[in-house]
Amino acid sequence: MKKEKIAIAYSGGLDTSVMIKWLKDKYDADIVAVTGNLGQQKEIENLEEKAIATGASSFSFLDLQKPFVEEYIWPALKAGALYEDVYPLATALGRPLLAKALVDVALSENCTMLAHGCTGKGNDQVRFEVTFASLAPHLKVLAPLREWEFTSREAEIAYAEEHNIPVSATKKSPYSIDENIWGISIECGVLEDPMVAPPEDAYQITTSPEKAPDKAAVIDIEFEQGVPVALDGKKMEGLDLILELNKIGAAHGIGRLDMVENRVVGIKSREIYEAPAATILHFAHRELERLTQEKSVFQYKTNIGQDYANLIYNGTWFSPMREALDGFVEATQKNVTGLVRVKLFKGSVTLLGRTSPWSLYNEELATYTEADTFNHKAAEGFIHLYGLSLKTYSEVQAKNRS
Repeated sequence: MKKEKIAIAYSGGLDTSVMIKWLKDKYDADIVAVTGNLGQQKEIENLEEKAIATGASSFSFLDLQKPFVEEYIWPALKAGALYEDVYPLATALGRPLLAKALVDVALSENCTMLAHGCTGKGNDQVRFEVTFASLAPHLKVLAPLREWEFTSREAEIAYAEEHNIPVSATKKSPYSIDENIWGISIECGVLEDPMVAPPEDAYQITTSPEKAPDKAAVIDIEFEQGVPVALDGKKMEGLDLILELNKIGAAHGIGRLDMVENRVVGIKSREIYEAPAATILHFAHRELERLTQEKSVFQYKTNIGQDYANLIYNGTWFSPMREALDGFVEATQKNVTGLVRVKLFKGSVTLLGRTSPWSLYNEELATYTEADTFNHKAAEGFIHLYGLSLKTYSEVQAKNRS
């Protein structure tokens, strides 16, 4: 029989390092380790050496930062996708791209199986496996953390020591952290009690608002058809713009989010997020939409934004629904071009101004000065017709009660 060949999503951490040896032995398989770079800073050094030393036959490192921004982050930003009105979906947005990258390598390497290191009650197992089913339904999927014999992190460490697997972990970290350029998610430890305020050591990049500079930062963000293209008058590539906003926002304590969210599997989970650039850009983008979108479009798109966020969170990025929603969103962004000025100060983002060549704001209609061109006399007939159905309903109710 042909030898099995398994492509695994490899991070270099304890779970995926142990996975290589465990899967290799269990299936007598060749292991292809695949790492996607979405801008994470930790555990990306010497990954190839670690993977090969652990037992992988080959290793692929893919820089996915640019496609992550252009093909995932910007569509979500244009859609206004904030899960349950708070979370900008940093981790959730990265999973379909990582899963796609794993599938692409697996197909090019003629692999027979795919494997991930997600737990049995998290969201990521759904996101990975639904993506696998969408892109490569013929490949078998393995989830070792749902079936192997290790019941604790300590047991995994003992296995690693027994088999000379090079891992840096020696004891349980108080937090579980996932990072990319759009945000950082932090959970576990004391954060599992929703009444406990997040300790400062839980935050990875942001300054405490109390310790942020006493002088505010004022920045101008320019958009073209819903996409950020310039910062303070300087044209920038998307990746560079996000990195710069992360740096500025983090220094001013922007982007700390604390929420109890509804996971895909039905349980509630307390999560802490840091997302400086995402927080600033979602705020600025929404304010520009207020200025440039017709009333019914602006109000209806709010519902679409929630649908889009749910779709991302629930792992169905590669779906006809997402493609259909993208068509609607793109149509709404044609005139979302202009400049938004915001102030960053001790954890808050405040709007200072906005302008656009497509602005629907008409000062002559809005003003209460002598420049007012609004026809006030027309309001009487409008109100009569607007309230006619309620008036009729009320009269009928009163007649039948008498």
